[in-house]
Amino acid sequence: MLITPLQLEQEPLFFEESIASGVIDYQLDTRQIGPMPVGGRADLLLEHRGPQDTVSDIRLRAGYKGDFEVLCARCVEPVAVPLAGSFDLIFRPESADAEAGERAITEDETEIGYYGKSGLLLEDVVREQVLLTLPGRTLCKPDCKGLCPRCGQNLNVETCHCAETAVDPRWNALAGLAGQLEK
Repeated sequence: MLITPLQLEQEPLFFEESIASGVIDYQLDTRQIGPMPVGGRADLLLEHRGPQDTVSDIRLRAGYKGDFEVLCARCVEPVAVPLAGSFDLIFRPESADAEAGERAITEDETEIGYYGKSGLLLEDVVREQVLLTLPGRTLCKPDCKGLCPRCGQNLNVETCHCAETAVDPRWNALAGLAGQLEK
């Protein structure tokens, strides 16, 4: 859904969208399961910078709720992660702050996003908010054993015999050291 300042000139835009799974590409280990409802409101905020200079900011307030599948950080098995969140963000045209050189910004300006000439894509904003809401590291269970580094066996399902049969050749130089220290 594209939101433009022109749509918001007369009145706010209220929306109820359902983003289907597969529409937004999150990241390699994350995928959306089923539709994700997103509802909210977009308003136009006019910022007067001078007698003839006005900037059309878009304020976007919305909420979302969806089910996701994230790969476990240790065993790479899919883990169900339900998410819900809301946001209240301000977006400014890219060209509004595109002046050359350095300039100081206020703390409030650090919270402003930017939109292109065509407008603001709701899907881009939702993608960013979902990625910020996801946990930094997801485990299928707290004591996940992960994968065997040698054969790739999921150690939660079955134990492998790689550790019993293979010795790391880097330790060969130290193999007889324990017996020599005891003498």
